[in-house]
Amino acid sequence: MLDGAAGEAVRFALSVVVSVAEALDAPDLISIEQAHIDACALMAPSNLDFVERLAEVGGRVLVPTTLSMVSLDLEHWEALGVPEAFSEPARRIADAYRKVGCVPAWTCAPYQGYLTPRYGQQIAWGESNAVAYANSVLGARTNRYPDYLDLCAAITGRVPNTGLHRAAHRRATVRIDAGKTRPEAWGSPAAWAAFGAWVGDRVGDRVPWIEGLGGARPSNDALKAFGAAAASFGAVFLFHLEGITPEACTQGSGVRPEWTAEIVQVRDSDLSASWDTMSAKATTAAVDAVILGCPHFSYGEFEELVGCIARRGDPRMHGNVRGLVFASAPMVELARRGGLLEPLQRFGWTLVRDTCPFHSPVVRGDARTVVTNSGKCAYYAPSELGADVRFGDLDACVEAAVTGRMERRESPW
Repeated sequence: MLDGAAGEAVRFALSVVVSVAEALDAPDLISIEQAHIDACALMAPSNLDFVERLAEVGGRVLVPTTLSMVSLDLEHWEALGVPEAFSEPARRIADAYRKVGCVPAWTCAPYQGYLTPRYGQQIAWGESNAVAYANSVLGARTNRYPDYLDLCAAITGRVPNTGLHRAAHRRATVRIDAGKTRPEAWGSPAAWAAFGAWVGDRVGDRVPWIEGLGGARPSNDALKAFGAAAASFGAVFLFHLEGITPEACTQGSGVRPEWTAEIVQVRDSDLSASWDTMSAKATTAAVDAVILGCPHFSYGEFEELVGCIARRGDPRMHGNVRGLVFASAPMVELARRGGLLEPLQRFGWTLVRDTCPFHSPVVRGDARTVVTNSGKCAYYAPSELGADVRFGDLDACVEAAVTGRMERRESPW
């Protein structure tokens, strides 16, 4: 492959993989069974140049490869007010990735749809929340693959044998005891997001083992919220929840921390402070936008949102608020089939497919206060959107959308 026998695209891509492997002192390369590309957003001109060049020289992915969000709703960008000058290179990126054989999933939550990885499967995924979920909740094995290296891995089917691909590196290195927290507080994904933010800030890039959660049984959406926040506020790409995540349930899996590992006690006051921190910069109760679906909304979240609205009768979005729900097109279609879209559209939510609030110009530039139930959104919105954040659970987000205001919300702790 390095000699060019498989073509220029493969030669170049493998040269990149090998260079990274040498820099990381990897003993060898390993084969992967699938990939997920995060480089398909219009972050810089190089995002377009890189994939178009590989497509021009005959590049084709060797393993099934899904795509993370692109920088616009490919079917409705004009109605959302995206300028033509922005949409043209974004659409070219989408076309080029389809040309090299990628699956146009266009989602930052690929674990909710097509090609969900298996336990123990070696994969190459980009996008921080997806990496955390794949490693932790599904038990697949991947490092966080940066832009461009993810596509090189997909074209060659090879990655450096380092990091979380190796069993020895999946052992927890810090122990977190949540036994002194209130069990009844774990009812909402927002609570898990606040916990994830605290964990990420506390452990950085280490692998945490979390115990003392009692009978807590977090939903998939709660685990998504936890991992997304832990990866955003820190660099947590693998976590073990004792008795919940698969490697922490498997006898002899070897991931339990050594007895000498650092032990950290988390208390209700820590989690309440983490919750408050995500709203700390908000100086006004007036709301300009409500952002849901970061990571992308699931079918279950669509159901919960409709339920929150129904409990209030038949309200409407406040005239000064723009409510945005980000989701993959397949998940929106499932919501349509489930009869969930009509009440959302009647309320006034705008559904945005295939993209992200931070990489597509769909959030008004004059939006100064954003309400969200997403820890990841709370982390990035101040820098990416120049907006202050009010954080709360999904019910609080609906209340803010109706009233146009949101005071600081008490945490569940």
